[in-house]
Formats: sequence, structure tokens, C-alpha cells
Amino acid sequence: MKNNLVLFIVVLCSNWTSANVTLPSFFSDHMVLQRNAQVKLWGWGNPKEEITITTSWDAKTYKVTTTNLAQWSTNVSTPKEGGPYVISFKGYNEVVLKNILIGEVWLCSGQSNMEMTANWGILNGDEEVAKATHPNIRFFTVAKASSGSPQLNLTGSWLDCTPETMKNSSAVAYFFAKQLRESLSNVPIGVIVSAWGGTAAEVWIPEAVIAKDDILKTAASNLKPNEYCPHLSGSTFNAMIQPLVGYTIAGTIWYQGESNVGATAYDKTFAALIESWRQLWNTNFPFYFVQIAPYNDGYNHFGSVQIRDFQRRTLQLPNTGMVVTSDISTTDDIHPKDKKSVGIRLANLALTKYYKTNNTLVDGPLYKNYSLQNDKIILSFDYANGLYFKNKTTAQFEIAAADNVFYTADAIIKNSTIVVSSKKVKKPIKVRFAWKNDAQSDLFNEAHLPASSFITE
Repeated sequence: MKNNLVLFIVVLCSNWTSANVTLPSFFSDHMVLQRNAQVKLWGWGNPKEEITITTSWDAKTYKVTTTNLAQWSTNVSTPKEGGPYVISFKGYNEVVLKNILIGEVWLCSGQSNMEMTANWGILNGDEEVAKATHPNIRFFTVAKASSGSPQLNLTGSWLDCTPETMKNSSAVAYFFAKQLRESLSNVPIGVIVSAWGGTAAEVWIPEAVIAKDDILKTAASNLKPNEYCPHLSGSTFNAMIQPLVGYTIAGTIWYQGESNVGATAYDKTFAALIESWRQLWNTNFPFYFVQIAPYNDGYNHFGSVQIRDFQRRTLQLPNTGMVVTSDISTTDDIHPKDKKSVGIRLANLALTKYYKTNNTLVDGPLYKNYSLQNDKIILSFDYANGLYFKNKTTAQFEIAAADNVFYTADAIIKNSTIVVSSKKVKKPIKVRFAWKNDAQSDLFNEAHLPASSFITE
């Protein structure tokens, strides 16, 4: 009888505890909410519990009733940038969130080059850490986790940007946020960092998306176990992205690809990732990504340059942008140390393409198409103003006929095009540029940004 009474009390207390209004970890003190938006808030409580939400920026109240599944959600209106503000959630208990800023929120994801912190030894790291006091920049770093099924919550907390927090946070995300804040007149910036070194793109895609496509399924099945990270499709998505779905963001930045070297359908895989995330958020948010750097891996294949070309081809998706890194990296390090330039270039893409506050050229020359002229091929480029070769001439263009044997081509710049030819190829049909794993592009435009490697097939 006594044991039954104890069990009854434990169950009663457990039920009472679960009746409290609770929130996902990312709705917390110090968070940043997207400005000028209808922002979704959600959480849990007792079934049929009425919850009153009050936002201090307008003293407005919102009422919502918890479902029979103990879940609730509602949208609140956010003003222009500002803060700090308070939000209270009152049901059977009350939760008060303090020091909330309203500004711009970006999701930052990928593998180790996104995860990489100043503590890893970035360029000028000590100097950058020392001056990293920016109360209007906030980090939310998602703890590494994986799951075979979609999760409702994750582990992490919002932190103000200080030298101590900056040195342990994504360096690319920090420099991206810093450039945005400075260029947007001190608008608060929140960066949600969900990254895991070594991961392939497939683990960041909903498993259901991969399961219904034979090409994606084959690519996922070819992934090998990794002692440092998950390799099963959807596993990090389930634990590190799915819980965030619905958190209002301005867009996403992405740095990944090294772990897919050797993949033959990375363009389709990467496109599926972008499109699936946009579908889940129900918005065509901007998605800006970093092309992997040239790297001498010691193998005689074209795996890395093919991934770079797949990334270039992904730009066919709307509202995307790509940072080329061949001029700010060394070929002996798969983790280039200059993360500041990467973050600034990503921010400049956002400032130009999304915020429309920047009119300068922020893209390197991008191959568009070609035409045949007797024994010559004429290559056209986007962002081709002021084309030049770094060393005045180049040996990075190769040309081939139907036999697919490539020869180094003579290349000359003519207006905004490049004319290539070779005495060894009388009937050319194909061109490739900087087509080696460790090739650092020597073609630039007037913004001194490098061209991406490419092949015309």
C-alpha cells in the first residue's frame, strides 16, 4: 500500500510538472527574433491550457490554447530592429524571457569549415578575439546530436558576442554577422550555428526526401561509416535542423562539400537539401554557400574540382549565391585559415542580393555559355567586368574535340569574353578551366574576385 502511494505521488508530480508552460531551447533569454515579421512561437503545456503571451515592444497580448497533444503555437508581430525586450508566457505557470533583440536571423550550417572557431587557429585569431565585444551579435550553437527520427527540441543557448564566446563559436558565422551589423547600421544579428565536421550533405536532408529519389538513395547508400560523425541519411537533420523548422530566419549560409568528394550527383543532392529546407520553412529564403577550396589530397582524380563544379551548377536554383575561395586558401590545408574573408564575402552576397544595400560587384566571373567560331571557342561569363589574368597569360584553360582528350589552350580576353583555341584541336567542342583538385583560379574581374572552375559539358 505504501509503495502504491509513493507511485501515485510520483505520477501526480510528474503530470503536474509536465503541465507547466515549456519552450524549446532556442526561445530563451538573449535570443534574436526576425524584425518586421510574423514570428512563430511554440512550445508545450497541459492539454486545453490557455496561455497568454505578452510582448513588451507593443504591450500586445496573444492567447492560445494547448492541443490534446500538449502542443501550442502562435504568431506574433515583430517591429523594426531594437531591444532589449521581454516576452512573457503565462499559463498555470509563467515563463519570462529577457534581453531579447529584434534584428536579422541567419541559419549557419555545414561541416568543419563552418564549425571552425578562432580556437582552431584562424588567421589573426588572437587579434580578432580581443576586439570581439559586440552585444548586438548573438550566437546560438546547436550541440551535436543525431537521430533516426525527427526531434522536437535540441540543446543550445543564446549567448552575447564577447571575446570568450566568439572564440568558441563559428568564425565564418561571426565575421558574416559582424559585416552585416556594420553595414546595416548596427541592426542586431542572430546566428544559429548547426554544423558538424566531416558530415556529408545527405545527413542534413530529410530521409523521406532521399527515400523517394533513386539517385539520392544510391548516393546515400554509398556513404561509408565515419568514426567522427553520422553517415546515415537524415540523421543530423532530424536532431539539429528539424527542431528549428519554423523559427523565422532571413536566410541560410552553408559551408560543406569536402566529405562528398567522389560523389557523382552532388549537384542533385545539394539542390535537394536547399529545396527541402525551403519547403519546410515555407519560404524561398536566400541560401548562400561557400565553394570548397582547392586542395592537394595526393590522389590522381578530379573529385574535388568536380564538387566545386557541382556547387557552381547549383546556382541555377533561384535566390542562391556562391563564394569562391581559391584566392584566399592554400592547397595544403583542407581547413583554410582565412575565415574572415569568407564571412565578409558571404555577407556581401546578402547585402547585395537580399538587403539591396550594396551596389558593388560581389561575384567572381561565372561561366555562362559558349559559341563555336571555326577552330575557336568563345566563352561568355556573368560578372565579367574588367576580366584579367593574374599573371597576364594563363595555362588553366583546356580544350577538347569529340575524342575528349584535353590539351592546354591559348586563351585571350576579348571584351567580356575569352577566346580559346589549340593547334592540336581542329574541331573543339568542350572546354574546362582550372580543372585540377588544387588549381587556384588565375582569372579575375574588376572586383578582384576569382572565377570558379568549370567544364562546358
